Amino acid sequence: MSNSKPDEKPFFDAGDQGETRPAPGEFPYTRGLYAEMYSKRLWTMRQYAGYASAKESNERYRYLLAQGTTGLSVAFDLPTQIGFDSDSDSARGEVGRVGVAIDSIDDMRTLFEGIPLDQVTTSMTINSTAPILLALYLVVAEEQGVDWQEIGGTVQNDILKEYAARGTYIYPPQPSLRLVTDLITFCADRVPRWNPISISGYHMREAGCTAAQEVAFTLANGLCYVEQALQRGVDIDSFAPRLSFFFNAHNDFLEEVAKFRAARSLWAELVRQRFAPKNPRSTWLRFHTQTAGSTLTAQQPVNNVVRVAIQALAAVCGGTQSLHTNGMDEALGLPTEESARTALRSQQIIAHESGIVRSSDPLGGSYAIEALTDRIRDEALGLIAEIERLGGAAKAIEQGYQQREIADAAYQHQLSVEKGSTVIVGVNRFQSEREEPFEVLQIDPRAEQEQIDRVRALRQRRDADRHRSALEALDRAAREDANLMPPILECVRCEATLGEISDVMRAVFGLHEEGF
Repeated sequence: MSNSKPDEKPFFDAGDQGETRPAPGEFPYTRGLYAEMYSKRLWTMRQYAGYASAKESNERYRYLLAQGTTGLSVAFDLPTQIGFDSDSDSARGEVGRVGVAIDSIDDMRTLFEGIPLDQVTTSMTINSTAPILLALYLVVAEEQGVDWQEIGGTVQNDILKEYAARGTYIYPPQPSLRLVTDLITFCADRVPRWNPISISGYHMREAGCTAAQEVAFTLANGLCYVEQALQRGVDIDSFAPRLSFFFNAHNDFLEEVAKFRAARSLWAELVRQRFAPKNPRSTWLRFHTQTAGSTLTAQQPVNNVVRVAIQALAAVCGGTQSLHTNGMDEALGLPTEESARTALRSQQIIAHESGIVRSSDPLGGSYAIEALTDRIRDEALGLIAEIERLGGAAKAIEQGYQQREIADAAYQHQLSVEKGSTVIVGVNRFQSEREEPFEVLQIDPRAEQEQIDRVRALRQRRDADRHRSALEALDRAAREDANLMPPILECVRCEATLGEISDVMRAVFGLHEEGF
């Protein structure tokens, strides 16, 4: 790297002071998965983006790639997340608003037009409809002439946290877990470089949980997914190395660094103790980090640049494999090109100007960091034990345990803000009497109708008999004990829409209704 110093040690330890903690790259990986970490290879710099139509989002992706982004991260609109086509009554007013609208293979082709899928990794933040979106992506790869063995990326596919915190579920927990496991087992066999799940603490932290709760609830969900796959008879070493995780980065810099270190070591120990994998990589906690949207303020939004930089630095000091930095304007609307570029530049400055990348685990050995790492690890282990007492992550969610814990933590935080014991600059202290106007990205109101017209035109021109036969085959497979990825792929090839595929499974599986 251009800013490396050849005489610098790859990591520091206590030397002759008798320290015996494992080094970076050694089990349980508290100090990092690799001995050299970023001095050898930087983290993947992603920018989470997607809005309005596939064409507009494609333009944003090309812009970000030209600015130095090294991986794509797709945001989908709410109808896409919960399985409704853009012309559904349930989608009205939401099409393209918080992400890109994807109804069909036509939209996915447009989204990645001119972007070779064997040369870029793509992360897709999608859960209930994850099998459909992955199927669309795989078919576009086919059409580009790219072998599935060559494509890399991640689909979030973490349904348990949707019940706990986020809410974009469709089906009840058991059929949803079936879909999650179908995708994991399919990728283990057919798409070996793809991460079939990103087990996410991010959204639970956004909903208000503490750092220790974020670790505990995320790892408990991870254990549940591993057990589901093992029950299918899948060998742990065929899928566990491709499991990925997704964490939040908040403002408490030292606590966040410690949180990442604690999560990595705790996962390694739990997996080795419980499942005895032969491949050491099966115990690795590889994770993506996103800076904390919930910490961004509409007041004095330029201050958010500082918050994002602190959070990003915590993620890097904690050893993240991939990072997204939020735009300064995201408390007001979707990020503009300028704010997205500034957010990306914060990563590039950390990477190339701060010097922090020259040493693995640069804060390891700090009294504060080591004490916080141990504290978070112990608290998280206690919470995981309570979840297991309740029957595991899925059953604990059905009883409302995680939901109540998150709600209580969020309430206590809000009380501290209102009392002033927690200071939010520009909100409860250091306010400005006059706020300067701030540019906010506007979505063209015509975009929704144009998307509706596109999906209706596709229905008119497709082969109706092939389309009907593919949906009927999916219905049969859903009523049996078959992996649903192959029939979903065939539906996609026959130009079935996301809503139509989801409707078949709604008819078989039913809908989840919150209640405990």
